[in-house]
Amino acid sequence: MPLVRKLLRETITQQITEEVAKAAIELSKRGFGGLIVLIRKTSIKSILETGQSVQAKVSVPLIVSIFNPRSPLHDGAIVIQNEVIEAAQCILPLSQNPMIGSQYGTRHLAALGLSEESDAVIVVVSEETGAVSLAYDGKLY
Repeated sequence: MPLVRKLLRETITQQITEEVAKAAIELSKRGFGGLIVLIRKTSIKSILETGQSVQAKVSVPLIVSIFNPRSPLHDGAIVIQNEVIEAAQCILPLSQNPMIGSQYGTRHLAALGLSEESDAVIVVVSEETGAVSLAYDGKLY
């Protein structure tokens, strides 16, 4: 967790970090998959344009409701910037790195793909295993 805190501390408030962490744990407990993008310095306007505008304050209940499989917004990623969920249902680029093994699903490949193209921090919750991972700088933690 020291790496996560260091990365997030630079541009993301403690409150948002805590809300996202709690939401990831709750998604895992419920068996929901999730893909949460935390924008740092690099603009990802083209990614935001692929989704549905949300413009809502970050909260655990909202994140969990978005990723509920019955929600029309559950596919794709949510993008958080400046303490606001800017958009949901965003489409991320898949990693093209041939060194990445076949053990990863689409969510993980999408998180890695965006982390290869930007300085965003991406939280991934596996629907299958409940594992919570973090993608940054082309690596999965």
